Amino acid sequence: MKAKELISKIENGELNDTLLDIYIDEGKIDYQRQRYINTIEQYISSYGNDDVEIYSAPGRSEVGGNHTDHQHGEVLAASINLDAIAIVHPLEDDVVKIISEGYGLITVNLNDIDMKESEKETTVSLIKGVLFKIKEMGYEIGGFQAYITSDVLIGAGLSSSAAYETLIGTIISGLYNNMSIDPVKIAIIGQFAENVYFGKPCGLMDQMACSVGNLVHIDFANTNDPVVNKVSFDMNKHGYSLCITDTKGSHADLTADYAAVPLEMKKVAAFFGQDVLLGISKEDILSNIEKLREQAGDRGVLRALHFINENERVKNEVNALVSEDIETFLTNVEASGNSSFKYLQNVYSNSDVQHQNVSLALAVSEDFLGASGVCRVHGGGFAGTIQAFVKNDIVTEYQKRMDSVFGKGACNVLKIRKYGGMKVF
Repeated sequence: MKAKELISKIENGELNDTLLDIYIDEGKIDYQRQRYINTIEQYISSYGNDDVEIYSAPGRSEVGGNHTDHQHGEVLAASINLDAIAIVHPLEDDVVKIISEGYGLITVNLNDIDMKESEKETTVSLIKGVLFKIKEMGYEIGGFQAYITSDVLIGAGLSSSAAYETLIGTIISGLYNNMSIDPVKIAIIGQFAENVYFGKPCGLMDQMACSVGNLVHIDFANTNDPVVNKVSFDMNKHGYSLCITDTKGSHADLTADYAAVPLEMKKVAAFFGQDVLLGISKEDILSNIEKLREQAGDRGVLRALHFINENERVKNEVNALVSEDIETFLTNVEASGNSSFKYLQNVYSNSDVQHQNVSLALAVSEDFLGASGVCRVHGGGFAGTIQAFVKNDIVTEYQKRMDSVFGKGACNVLKIRKYGGMKVF
């Protein structure tokens, strides 16, 4: 369909049901309609009134499994109703042309997609990495031109880069492979692009949640072949929204804090002759606690206990969701947050105790929510964001409260969306 004709359909409300199905929140349909129209208009301005298709890939939020993946544990993550969308037209030439909102044109020659050190940490490297891996896995690749926009918050732990990788993989799947590339494979392709081409040693959780959609349970016992299960659950039906609050804490000089978490966990694992904590029980820790305190330190022991209990909490969360038991699920989310604060100790940096944005956000949230929701540190911790599951009838007031403390726009009210990477139209 021509781009201008598609704009007319959106303006006439013909895609309203589709947009509601994807983005869940009826209050944001007008925003999404205008967003799609603006993006198509930008495509027309950049390339012309072509026949186009629209693709989407969501951001993600970690729900359970705080700092478990690097110890080969289990994680529960969710795709959210913030996404990257692309207006796309296939090309006969062996070239990919992409304009992202706010940035200039990127051109990639399909005959030159080998990894280059000089391109690491660039968007070009992500595009090339996705194309290379898709081709290496035996799928077809081809040229296209696209205009991309994203409302996935950058720097808020919602995986804007994984959404971008998923989007590129889904475009190639749709244009040249009849949408036959499995979402799990697209996630693996995205991780490859980020690890090898971009140069960031990320795990697989981000890409998997963005690509698969809804809630995703991932078991990393075998990191080369993780077990991935989609957990279908309608959070909105049970009356809750997912809120992410950016506490505006600085991530500067936190490298040592992040690095110490897996390092100290591995010191405990080494005591038992292992590289990671998976397979070590709470009884193993407690029966050897005197020697472990000497070898790994008290915080290392506490962090190991967090991992063991957190891994079980993920299982409990998944079982609760499958059983439609929202209260048990929320109880475990709250327990995860408490464990992260007390035992994992990733809520603030010991090197700067006067700045505790995340601690303050949790305190304000707990005071406001009472029995109407739960909250926890989100992602890696030490700075950044908190997560809260909030009853829909007070979510507007909760957002106002958090914005009053951390600034307008700090709190984002999200929904868990049921689709990962997809062709919208």
